[in-house]
Amino acid sequence: MPDEIRSSASRRVRGLSQAAPNPFDLRPGPDACAAIARDLGLRGLRKLRLSGTLKPEGRADWRLDARLGATVTQDCIVTLAPVVTRIDEDVTRRYLDDWPPAQEQGDEVEMPEDESIEPLGNEIDLWAVMVEALALALPDYPRAPEIAPDAAPARDSAGPPGAAPGEDDRPRPFAALEGLRRKLDEGDG
Repeated sequence: MPDEIRSSASRRVRGLSQAAPNPFDLRPGPDACAAIARDLGLRGLRKLRLSGTLKPEGRADWRLDARLGATVTQDCIVTLAPVVTRIDEDVTRRYLDDWPPAQEQGDEVEMPEDESIEPLGNEIDLWAVMVEALALALPDYPRAPEIAPDAAPARDSAGPPGAAPGEDDRPRPFAALEGLRRKLDEGDG
C-alpha cells in the first residue's frame, strides 16, 4: 500500500475544526483495493468507500460517524465458488482524550463494554478505521445462493479415493495400548 495514500487518510486532531463537522470521503483505487483484498484474504474487493464526518464531542473528545460501502468476493465455505456480497454498514467511533486505562490483573485486561471507544492520539487514522470496519462486516461463512444453509463446509480429504471420511488407513497410535488393555483385562478374569 503506498504510504502517501494511507497518510492522506489520517487527520491531525489539532487541524480539525472545533466549530463544525469535518467531512471525509475515502475511495481507494483498484490497486489499494487489491492490496486490502490480499490482506483480508478476499478474492476481490470493489467499490470500497468510507464517507462521513469527524466532529468534536465535549472539550477534547471526537466522534466519527460514517457509512462503509463495499462489494466483496469471497470463497463459498461449501463449494469454494466465488460469492459476491454487498456491504453497507454504519460505522461509529468515539475517540476519548481521557482514555480510561485498562485495569490489568495479571495477564488479563478488562476492556470497556462500549466497543466504539478508542484512545485519542495526535491523529485519527481513517484508513485503519475503514479496513477494520470492512474486516468486521465480512460474512463469516459465505455461501453460494444455491447452497442449503445446513450443508457441510468444504474439506480436504487425505483418504483414498472413494473412501468414506474416517475409513482411511492411517496409523492408530493407541491401537497397541488398546490390545494390551484387553489382554490385561482377560488375565484378571
